[in-house]
Amino acid sequence: MQGIEHLDLMPEPDEPSLLTTVDSDAPGYPGGAYGVSDEEAREMRWPAGPIMKVLWPWGAIGFSVTIVLLILSWNLITPFLGHVLPDSEWAYEDTGIRELQSSGRLGSGVSVCMVDTGIDLSHPDFSNVDLAGFRDLYSEEHDSIRDIGHESHGTLMAGLLVANGTYLGAAPEVSLSIAIALGPTGVSTDERMVSQAIRWCRISQHADIISLSLGSEPGSGMGGESETVEAVMEALDAGIFVIAAAGNSDSFADDSDVSTPASIARVIAVGAHGWDGTAWKDSATGAPIDPYTGEERAFPNQKPEISAPGVLIWSCASSHSNPPYAYSTGTSDSTVLVTGALALILEEHGQLIAGQNDKIDPEEMALVKVALAKSAQKTTSQDGSHDSKIGYGILDATAWSNQVALEFNSI
Repeated sequence: MQGIEHLDLMPEPDEPSLLTTVDSDAPGYPGGAYGVSDEEAREMRWPAGPIMKVLWPWGAIGFSVTIVLLILSWNLITPFLGHVLPDSEWAYEDTGIRELQSSGRLGSGVSVCMVDTGIDLSHPDFSNVDLAGFRDLYSEEHDSIRDIGHESHGTLMAGLLVANGTYLGAAPEVSLSIAIALGPTGVSTDERMVSQAIRWCRISQHADIISLSLGSEPGSGMGGESETVEAVMEALDAGIFVIAAAGNSDSFADDSDVSTPASIARVIAVGAHGWDGTAWKDSATGAPIDPYTGEERAFPNQKPEISAPGVLIWSCASSHSNPPYAYSTGTSDSTVLVTGALALILEEHGQLIAGQNDKIDPEEMALVKVALAKSAQKTTSQDGSHDSKIGYGILDATAWSNQVALEFNSI
């Protein structure tokens, strides 16, 4: 403090809110720079010593205490911030989902199976949900429909898809099946549960889309010839679209690739971006090499394939919360929005895609991915035709639907 108590704080002439420290004996700027006399200019200066005595240490301590209290109470106050912070309607508008819905498409006739922590079906926004099936692979309590997640992860994801109350989800009229295969923390604790859940979606629920807001880090348990990979491949071979989170990775990690099973070629891997279209910093970065074949990934299977809104997305939380809503951030949220967009497209073009044999084969599935890549909206920050974080671009559901029609020669 000895070195600063003899200094003055002098406002900059062009920007008075900026203060420069100068020796108290220095003449400083002449009054003409401020449009006043030299004496008046000198009176504009503040002595730094008394100010610093007030700010240090009590100002620093008060600031630190305030930050700590905000961090500790964040989960309690965020639901109430919805009244002053922007909602996530932008996510549905910017992706073209609302435009598709305006033509009457809400996902009717399409079966979606979500593998997560469950669902709180008593939430007021789920009163009209058509729950076609529920399976609890975590604790085998199949008759107890609930969300076991501490953070209501499954309910948050289901809300983005089927909510119909305070806000409208992406495809609220789909036939929804829910399988619990993640533990209370929202992380897979047993790969066998995930693979069983995926097979249940395929065999018992006859899903059109399996939505996986989950994944493991590259090189961990789900990789290679794991049960999860096998279950996903079986679903893909059966003509079921699999949409999976690219993963929430450490932005400083060096061993980058999307998570498994998003890393599988025919799966649609989804990254996350914010309201301005900029990639979320922790959205996983895709690698150029396919870990299963050792070959370079090629169009339309470069990873991730697409990016969708995933930063501060407002959705349903536990019905025991007051209010029962919360913000969520991550590629999990982005995955559900792409799932919803595809459900609307399958409602409109499902028969066209499946063809005369009424079964979607690998070639037809590939064309849907081609349409996704071609319709993706490019961003100013995107690196080339494919970006390792944004993918081929950001989701435009309306353009995707139109491109599907073009690829299948309907217009």
